[in-house]
Order: sequence, then C-alpha cells, then structure tokens
Amino acid sequence: MIRIRPAREAEAAQIRDLIHLVGINPMGLDWKRFVVAVNDHDEMIGCGQLKPHGQDVLELASIAVYPEHQGKGVARAIIEHLLKDSSRPLYLMCQSSLGPFYEKFGFRGISYEEMPRYFQRMSKLAGLVTTLAQREERLLIMKLQ
Repeated sequence: MIRIRPAREAEAAQIRDLIHLVGINPMGLDWKRFVVAVNDHDEMIGCGQLKPHGQDVLELASIAVYPEHQGKGVARAIIEHLLKDSSRPLYLMCQSSLGPFYEKFGFRGISYEEMPRYFQRMSKLAGLVTTLAQREERLLIMKLQ
C-alpha cells in the first residue's frame, strides 16, 4: 500500500539522493515543499514537490521513484496528491518521451511564447545542451489550466 505524506526534515538527504539517482533537475530541493510516498513500513519510495518560481508560477517538479518501485502507481499517487489542492495554471518540465504520461493528468505541451520567463530560459538552455549532445530526447514544457 502506498501512502502520501509531507516530507520530514530527516528525509532531506534521501530526497536529494533519489533526485540524483533518477537523473532529474537537482535545483530547488527544499524538503519543506515535498511530499513523499511511503510503504507500509513508512519507508520513502518516491517523492515530488510543487516548486514556486516567483509569485504567480508554480511547477509540478521532482517526481522521482526508486527504480524497484517504478511501474506500480507510485508516481501517479504522488502527482494526484499534489494536483488535488494546487493552484492553476501549473507547469512542469519533462523529457519529451514522458509527455503522454502527463497528458493523462490534463497537462498539454505549450509553445515557447506561452511559457513564463523561467521556462523560456530553461527551454533555451536545454535546447543548446540537446543539440550539443546530439540527443533525440528534448525538454518538454507542459501546462495544466
């Protein structure tokens, strides 16, 4: 059984380690904004946060699940928990291959012109890195109204 609860200060290092393990953006990891998914023994198996960018921009971010718990609905439970009380619009950044997953929650890809400045900067930077690395995966910015 998966339970979602607010993160505890003692879990800050574990959250940071999980973010690094799954290879997502390690910036802005304030444990106070996180929720964690825990198993029956209250052990963290995943995490996520709502990350503010200024006063009017909120990002669904840092959705991470330990590899041995992936594919079991943990990320879905975290996302649904974070979405239920969040303000709108809500943004997220993900690899383009994850777009269909987030579309199930109502997110849609947006154009550069629709993005708040923070996401425009991230999009430009990611585009440069993707080009230099000759990767097929690209950064996708999505929005939920």
